[in-house]
Amino acid sequence: MVGRTMLVTAHTGRENAVRSARRVAERLTDAGIVIRTLTGELSGLGAEEVPVSDQAAEGAELVIVLGGDGTLLRAAELSRPAKVPLIGVNLGHVGFLAEAEPDGLSDLVDRVVARQYTVEERMTIDVAVRSNGSAIVSGWALNEATVEKADRQRMVEVITEVDGRPLSRWGCDGVVCSTPTGSTAYAFSAGGPVVWPEVDALLMVPISAHALWAPPMVVSPQSVLAVELIAGHETSGAVLWCDGRRKVDLPPGARVEVRRGALPVLLARLQGPGPAGFTDRLVAKFGLPVAGWRGRTWEDAGEHA
Repeated sequence: MVGRTMLVTAHTGRENAVRSARRVAERLTDAGIVIRTLTGELSGLGAEEVPVSDQAAEGAELVIVLGGDGTLLRAAELSRPAKVPLIGVNLGHVGFLAEAEPDGLSDLVDRVVARQYTVEERMTIDVAVRSNGSAIVSGWALNEATVEKADRQRMVEVITEVDGRPLSRWGCDGVVCSTPTGSTAYAFSAGGPVVWPEVDALLMVPISAHALWAPPMVVSPQSVLAVELIAGHETSGAVLWCDGRRKVDLPPGARVEVRRGALPVLLARLQGPGPAGFTDRLVAKFGLPVAGWRGRTWEDAGEHA
């Protein structure tokens, strides 16, 4: 029987994350599971250390992440090319992508050991930057790709496009192109809608557009979105951010194209996938008021009419 291996990674700037990682490693080791860590990240665990690369998670059953959403987004860069699910313990603020809070750490480990988890796919986006018609940079994102002004005191002038047709021209702080997963992140802060993960769609959300018509838009997952810097009308420099982690300085007149990613990110879930789980997550993470809910469906009401 082939042994089980898991990659454990943590926000090393948080002492509670490092302590939690040690607890996880000890419990998994006691269960006979081989622990893998990133070189120089968590010393003294007696784990197999691997360099940060596309092969770091290769052959692992799970990537276990201890930290906030930023730490999980970093881990997605390792898990995605290896097609390995990741599961997070929130030790940050909102931690919307994480599966458990600190007080649920022991339960998470127990259920991972017992293989009591499901795996769901999350859409990604592929991003290409073109200049004078030639592709100069390519990348991807789980949450969003954002074209933003580089100077906080100025705006950027853009024209947006959907499926090869011009949509609108805005002077703005930027434009967010998001997945459903990212709809609760930067796109949400910019005024975009919350989209359930089961919905296949792409979002385009302007940031502080100086225009009478600049609504957030939800388009087909087969669509191609584009944001072009207006050549000769740049009011400031512009940058591209992918998941707020990977930055590209955009040359004047650059064109950023966004489409559905070829490779999804896999998330392990302790509760079953589906709309009910996501609804509960929204309520818990945003502290939504639900007092007074009776839980009666229309079918229930019909039975008692």
